Amino acid sequence: MGRRINRREWVKATALASGAWAVTGGAARAGDAPAKGAVVFRRDVPVRHEVDVFVAGGGPAGTAAAVAARGEGASVFLAEAHTCLGGMGTAARVPVFMQMTDGVNFLAAGYGRRVLERLKKEQSMRGPAHDIEALKRVYDALVTEAGAGFSFQTNLIGVDVESGRVAHVVCSAPGGLFAVRAKAYVDATGNGDLAAWAGAPFEKGDEQGHFMPGTLCSLWGDIDWGAWEAARPKGPQPDGHMLEKAFADGVFTVRDEHLTGMYRLGETFGTGNIGHTFDVDGTDEVSLTRALVWGRKSLKEYERYYREYLKGFEKARLLASGSLLGIRETRRIMGDYVLSVEDYKRRATFPDEIGRYAYSIDIHPMRPGKDSYEQHRKEFDEMYRYAKGESYGIPYRILTPRGLDNVLVAGRCVSADVRVHGSIRVMPGCFITGQAAGIAAAMSASQGVSTHRVDVKDLQGRLKRFGAYLPNA
Repeated sequence: MGRRINRREWVKATALASGAWAVTGGAARAGDAPAKGAVVFRRDVPVRHEVDVFVAGGGPAGTAAAVAARGEGASVFLAEAHTCLGGMGTAARVPVFMQMTDGVNFLAAGYGRRVLERLKKEQSMRGPAHDIEALKRVYDALVTEAGAGFSFQTNLIGVDVESGRVAHVVCSAPGGLFAVRAKAYVDATGNGDLAAWAGAPFEKGDEQGHFMPGTLCSLWGDIDWGAWEAARPKGPQPDGHMLEKAFADGVFTVRDEHLTGMYRLGETFGTGNIGHTFDVDGTDEVSLTRALVWGRKSLKEYERYYREYLKGFEKARLLASGSLLGIRETRRIMGDYVLSVEDYKRRATFPDEIGRYAYSIDIHPMRPGKDSYEQHRKEFDEMYRYAKGESYGIPYRILTPRGLDNVLVAGRCVSADVRVHGSIRVMPGCFITGQAAGIAAAMSASQGVSTHRVDVKDLQGRLKRFGAYLPNA
């Protein structure tokens, strides 16, 4: 379990750059005396959108929520801070989705199936890695065709809360500041910004306050895939089989034992989930800046490693790194239920299930070194491995933040303990929680009920009609 933070601690510990809305639950008043070392920031902000459902963040969870809410007839506006939809899978260049099935059943059914089917038509390069430009077009098309409004380069910067309900949010975009009023709000920011700024309790990191490291994913060229596939050793991380020699030769500044590796894309390209940025807090811009600078520097060390130590990569060269850092965890918003590793181990079922998932607990080593890597390997490959056909249930209650009546969370920031979060955080898990949050938000908006009081049986029926896999509902 990570350290839990409540609203009072959050307000006291931070003077959020996001403005007075976020920390006070209301706009600063003219004449307010600023705290020492602070300023009062006040503006009249136009309300640019009034909708049923506002979605913060256009990654896999946010796009799923927007499409699913529109399928229920809700009006939707989605704000995406970056220049494309897809988040970690596009801007951050994370090369693969992770598993969509339990080996028998397609668990990411509904939105996940739509993404995969559309991607098959769009992609032009073979191999296990994403054709990232094709994936960008897929998300654009799915959200546009659903009729959801959205804009890029649009940052959520403030949240106004009245008696446990978000009244409006404030966004910053090239055209200036503007507000959005909605009946229900979906936080798909990954970091849980909207829910945390509105006052929901959350946890960060493990018991010692450490986060999983990030990765600056990358695109590579001039790879001889035939030579590599002929020489590729068997084992859990074949790309890393020469790391000990490279460590001894002084190739690397940091002794990072965990090398997920390169995935084939087309004839000579590869996408890399390579290296780690340790001690990065994705909610702290100073920490992120330091991690990005290190990530770009470290990729030159990996370029040397691949070229000098691995067959088929002798001419490999780095073409590009992600425009976003691949972040694996930040805040976990505490909901009406906290999904736990015990639920994972017992393959839990729940009466309010909104999906099932089966990915192993994938917690990248918190620290560099052999001991940390061995702990990761045991958890991922041995301790928590599921057999074919096994899965765990995802209850609706992990989407409903405590203390907020018209907010849902989806994606990486759902209510889970630090261990099971290592499973549910990946993109197919985001598809599952995103589509449920979108439909529930539409129901809350149309029926005028709290997100905590949505009729779960009705929600499950609507999810099934959307295509979701719900064998226990």
